[in-house]
Amino acid sequence: MVREPTGVRPDASPEPYGPEPSGDDEELRKLGERIAELAARINSAEARMMTLIAEFDRRGGWKEGGYSSCAEWLAWRTGTKIGTARERVRTARALERLPQTADALKHGTISYAKVRALTRVATPEREAELLEFARAGSAAKLERTVRMLKKLSRDAELTAEQARRRSRTFSVFVDGDGMYVVKGRLEPEAGAMLMRAVEAASDALFRCEDDASARRRGSEDSDPRPEPKQRRADAVGLLAERALAAGFGGGESSATPEREDRWLVQIRSAASGPAPEPSATRSWSIATPQ
Repeated sequence: MVREPTGVRPDASPEPYGPEPSGDDEELRKLGERIAELAARINSAEARMMTLIAEFDRRGGWKEGGYSSCAEWLAWRTGTKIGTARERVRTARALERLPQTADALKHGTISYAKVRALTRVATPEREAELLEFARAGSAAKLERTVRMLKKLSRDAELTAEQARRRSRTFSVFVDGDGMYVVKGRLEPEAGAMLMRAVEAASDALFRCEDDASARRRGSEDSDPRPEPKQRRADAVGLLAERALAAGFGGGESSATPEREDRWLVQIRSAASGPAPEPSATRSWSIATPQ
């Protein structure tokens, strides 16, 4: 007579390897699922924000506040760094010609980090291929692949860089009112350096305005505080004075401590595509600080 082990049925399924999941393990699994679901919702919200940013930029909503670009407005409005804002605007523009990628972000199947990397190299012809790769791997792996693809196309990039450099320009003329009209197209490095200098000069002027306001407090003839776009225009004049005062390595400076020159500065966006209509050009009347 053969006895069966006590407590084990002949038809019982084999026990899985390892210990049974505890209550804490199941709770953690559910917590992980909730995190993943929330991430998908965040991705979907990112897609909506990309659509809104692209439309806001296309319609020029940022111009009303005197900002120089949509990225500058976005950095102020959302409290992010200017570099982060530029990437968001660039990605939003790119998604307008990559509908499959935009749809994947909308449904939460890929993250904004992957979309940001993918839009650096994706074209409508290669979008589907790169999108499948983005779904299969991590954001870090996608970043490495994008860098590799850009390195392989270095010759084409150099050609584009040379063409961009040849397109740089700067011109100044005096209009019928005797105002100086400035137009230009700068390389990214020169443009970024100029904007940093203008922002630094604007901050200095803002502090001077605060001191002057404190001294004139209660006076009826005090001037109103300049708008941001007017202050930036004043900053251009301040930069010119400081540059002439510092000199450029030879000869005496021709700068004078007191000047009453008034300038009209017109800045035209040099984005790709046809030149904007004259009505789209913005002007600022400035007086150099005394």
